[in-house]
Amino acid sequence: MYRLLLCLLLLTQLAHADDGYRLWLKYDLINDIPRRTAYARSAQFIAANKPSPVLQSAVTELQTGLQGLLGKAVPVVAQSGSRTGGIVLTVAPSGADVQGLNDEGYRIVRRQNNIVISAKTDAGALYGAFALLRHLQTGQPIDQVSLTSNPKVKLRMLNHWDNPNGAIERGYAGGTLWKWYELPETVDPRYRDYARANASLGINGTVVNNVNASPRLLTGEYLQKVAALANVFRPYGIKVYLSVYFAAPKTLGGLKTSDPLDPQVRQWWADKVNEIHRYIPDFGGFLVKANSEGEPGPQDYGRTHADGANMLAAAMKPYSGLVIWRAFVYKADPKADRFKAAHEEFTPLDGQFDPKVIVQVKNGPIDFQPREPFSPLFGNMPKTPLGIEFQITQEYLGFATHTVYEAPLFKECLEADTYVNGKGSTVAKVVDGSVHGYRNAGPTQTLMAGVANTGSDRNWTGNPLAQANWYAFGRLAWDHTLSSDAIANEWTRMTLTSEPQAVKRITNLLLKSRDIYVDYNTPLGLSRPWTGVHFAPEPWQNNSSRPDWTAVYYHRADSVGLGFDRTPTGSNALAQYRPEVRRQWENPETCPLPYLLWFHHVPWTKPLSSGRTLWNELCTRFYTGADSVQWMRREWAQVKSAVDPALFADVSGRLDTQYKEALWWRDAWVLYLQTFARQPIPAPFKKPDRTLTDVKKSVDIYLLR
Repeated sequence: MYRLLLCLLLLTQLAHADDGYRLWLKYDLINDIPRRTAYARSAQFIAANKPSPVLQSAVTELQTGLQGLLGKAVPVVAQSGSRTGGIVLTVAPSGADVQGLNDEGYRIVRRQNNIVISAKTDAGALYGAFALLRHLQTGQPIDQVSLTSNPKVKLRMLNHWDNPNGAIERGYAGGTLWKWYELPETVDPRYRDYARANASLGINGTVVNNVNASPRLLTGEYLQKVAALANVFRPYGIKVYLSVYFAAPKTLGGLKTSDPLDPQVRQWWADKVNEIHRYIPDFGGFLVKANSEGEPGPQDYGRTHADGANMLAAAMKPYSGLVIWRAFVYKADPKADRFKAAHEEFTPLDGQFDPKVIVQVKNGPIDFQPREPFSPLFGNMPKTPLGIEFQITQEYLGFATHTVYEAPLFKECLEADTYVNGKGSTVAKVVDGSVHGYRNAGPTQTLMAGVANTGSDRNWTGNPLAQANWYAFGRLAWDHTLSSDAIANEWTRMTLTSEPQAVKRITNLLLKSRDIYVDYNTPLGLSRPWTGVHFAPEPWQNNSSRPDWTAVYYHRADSVGLGFDRTPTGSNALAQYRPEVRRQWENPETCPLPYLLWFHHVPWTKPLSSGRTLWNELCTRFYTGADSVQWMRREWAQVKSAVDPALFADVSGRLDTQYKEALWWRDAWVLYLQTFARQPIPAPFKKPDRTLTDVKKSVDIYLLR
């Protein structure tokens, strides 16, 4: 009998455990009865002024959210008429209610004892509905509600690096969300929840396949499958995009060439675009990785990136879709600096791209490093719309094990000043079009993309706290002026707990997590060592078919010092920036420590602004960074009573692993660099218990997995 009762108790606990599936759309019952009563008085009915699939999504979400928050069903009425005490969605292309709104903006006000959500389009009303629910979830007052918001960037999208075989390149939360083998006949209900989560953030586009694209996605078999996804996403204002394999005319079409200037190739693409639109009438467009890391492209035929992009744009001319051309290109030149590659390739092409083309630029010049200076392309292509590409999935940030809140990383880049039109010409203002206006690009198209961190794991992102990065990307893509602090606080309240002290602790932990990771992983501007999996420490790695696929290429440790000289005495990559930017970084005496080794080869014994020598400062960062993970563990332990037990245990285990791996990184770097610096580890830090040989063996074993 005792065992039976125990089993029933365990089953009850499991039934109520938070498995993370609901993300930030939990809509749990509000325990504050006065507040719940006030909300209930303002939500006695829901009305919309016209029928449409997108508005129906808004109405359904309001019903679902209010049912959970208030504990009662809220009826939908055909028209509000003289009714009061309800939520009214109104869509109109003009009028006082929508003055100052753009096509996807919304306004929420109390009028005549109703809460009115106004927008010019159905999508704007949908975003307003989610904004109202967010307002309620975070405990904001409703009596005098007045919210107006416009997205600052037009295209806000996720890039999924998912493959037809179900794997995800740089995916750390299981396999792909898309069950290709079941589509189009079986449509997983999870696709709708994915669309809801994105719409709640204002994300309006998704690229469903890997940039290292398989041509299979362009076959009729797979276009039917993609069309089934598009049908689910459409009522949530989300368009589907495809990554394309540039050589598809040869591999699929049987042509002798994929030369973008060949008439037969151009016709093949035009026919393919027509075929795609028969399946997906509102197809968003193509994302292209070309002549990068072995992928085919126009340079295979002596053509430029503009030639390739413009060919696809010509095929897209009869439709509204766009071509998004990635600027992530670099050649295997042992004498070159990979830092400079994208700028050298693309700035000569400024003004040559078709108005339907957006050039998508990674936030930094190398490859999604834990900390990078902003890409020098931003501000240097005034005639070409530049979209920004962030990486939400934690390729270089500890996969799904390490807790790293990425909003500070995103903000660091967005707020960096290019000085292209004087002070205040931030990367964000380049991306949103306000610096250049892209005067030669026709209708301004602006883009912020994030490489998704979702997967088939029940909680979507593997590490439950990594959900905050998906959330932060979406919120910043909508409004890049939001603070990292505000976003973390908002996400914590909606996802984990509303207990004030726990919210404060978790928000603080998230805000400090990225700098902690950088300190034990790549302090002072060290570039991330290359390994095939981008995870294990391997700063000694010097065996590859090309120099820029080794670790030593980036850190350049020798008996004199450490770092990559990018001043005029070195690669002179700094010349790609405006003089005001160069002055921040060109002098090693005044260069901010976070970027020091990005731009300078610094002697081991050089005193830094911290008062320590380079060697002593590095050791301090490596040791205190690893020790700070212990602080993260203690802080998380303090919120145990305020968060779901299953979620608490999950994160606790990951933090335990993070500490172990932080020590692994610390020891690998310190012991390896010590062979060049030839100095003792400074007090009060103790020499690692393991030797460099021990660390190398542990890495070799890891890489055998």
